[in-house]
Amino acid sequence: MYITHIGTACVLLEIGGVRLLTDPVFDPKGGHYHFGFGMRSDKTLAPACMPEAIGAVDAVLLTHDQHEDNLDVAGRKVLEGASRVVTTRAAGKRLGGALGARCTPLAPWESIEIAGAGGRVRVTATPARHGPPLSLPFVGEVVGFLIAAEGQTRGAVYMTGDTVWFAGVAEVARREKVGTLLLHLGRAAYGPLRFTMDAREGVTAARVFGDAAVIPIHYDGWSHFHEPRIEAERTLAEAGLGDRVRWLVPGARTHVED
Repeated sequence: MYITHIGTACVLLEIGGVRLLTDPVFDPKGGHYHFGFGMRSDKTLAPACMPEAIGAVDAVLLTHDQHEDNLDVAGRKVLEGASRVVTTRAAGKRLGGALGARCTPLAPWESIEIAGAGGRVRVTATPARHGPPLSLPFVGEVVGFLIAAEGQTRGAVYMTGDTVWFAGVAEVARREKVGTLLLHLGRAAYGPLRFTMDAREGVTAARVFGDAAVIPIHYDGWSHFHEPRIEAERTLAEAGLGDRVRWLVPGARTHVED
């Protein structure tokens, strides 16, 4: 398996002969964005590479479409050329008119098989809660993704999506053997309200998933992220997880044992 971290939660996954792009964000740094309900953010980092450097992908896995740190203006252009987009039910309604049959909306625990030039994978949507209890009406639907392929000796790849720690994440651990955990961190917050995991919750997740390799993503590049890598790295190391955590070099195609 190869993973290329492009920025925020945008990652190119090459698994089982299939190429998957997650949460495409390709706008330049310096943009100002409004997420609704008075929530704003500035983009502080440019993507590590652009879509033309990535080439064709077999599908885009979109955890949600309503926030520009997961789908920005340039990312929407990527969707226009995608052969398949897998996303939430709510996003499917919003995007379906433009994408038609190329859009596959999934509710948590629904699955789809995706074929590539060298094989196929099974993608399953997983539960996510993008904020405190009762935040769904103003935050909107989000999912994570579980990606399983033949030959994965360690277990499936699990991308948490933008979520805090809650029972739905623990349910993934009960149901599935996970070998690689793509952990959305960053402590995205507005005032006292937090909308993604911080590193302390990342420690909880890492321990629940046993010996899975932990790859942090979604930890920098935006002004509403309040826990930089150096703080998260220290927290994970102090919890004794340093030997399981792998920080990717942005833009570098990295081999990860699967």
